[in-house]
Amino acid sequence: MSPGRHARMAAAGFVGGLAVGLVVWSTQVQRSRRELFSRSPVRRYAALGFLAGRPSAETARLLTDYVNWETRPVLRRRGQLLLRRMHAYLD
Repeated sequence: MSPGRHARMAAAGFVGGLAVGLVVWSTQVQRSRRELFSRSPVRRYAALGFLAGRPSAETARLLTDYVNWETRPVLRRRGQLLLRRMHAYLD
């Protein structure tokens, strides 16, 4: 194989990996949004952990809705803490 062909194959692999990564990331974000309002407290806690690493204005709005909705004090406090961190990061 020629060096040019190797470079094209490497570039195609990189672009393909990037596309797959974006699809997986998008799926995870959608799942975390669904799980945030799950009946299972464990799933809600896991969703909070996932969202903690994704600061954005959209995540802050979602956490605001969650904090107002959550009935378990421990999870509500966790949501409030993440929301405060999110606001501090975005300001």
